[in-house]
Amino acid sequence: MLGKQFKCEFSVSEAIGQLVIWILLTIVTLGLALFVMPYYFLKAPLNRTYVLDSDGEKIGRVSVEVTFGDVLGHALVWLLLSIVTLGLAYFIYWPAVIKRLLNAAKITTL
Repeated sequence: MLGKQFKCEFSVSEAIGQLVIWILLTIVTLGLALFVMPYYFLKAPLNRTYVLDSDGEKIGRVSVEVTFGDVLGHALVWLLLSIVTLGLAYFIYWPAVIKRLLNAAKITTL
């Protein structure tokens, strides 16, 4: 595994497109979309990340697959915690989502 590195090919235009979609979803759902947003917002760049060998050639791809059921169950718990803590738990929610996504990540060969 020596000499391996990651390269993310997630573009700025993709990020802007996602941001616009999530802003619209947040408005339409009166803020409830913010509890599933971290999963999809963070999953997109991870799924556009590749593993490079020491010569810079792509040898693998990071793949993160989480089901909507997993996302919804986790989001509902954190929604309740955020209500009880008057929103403060939401700041802890993001690192918890990152942990779950990284634990679900797999590297597939090309």
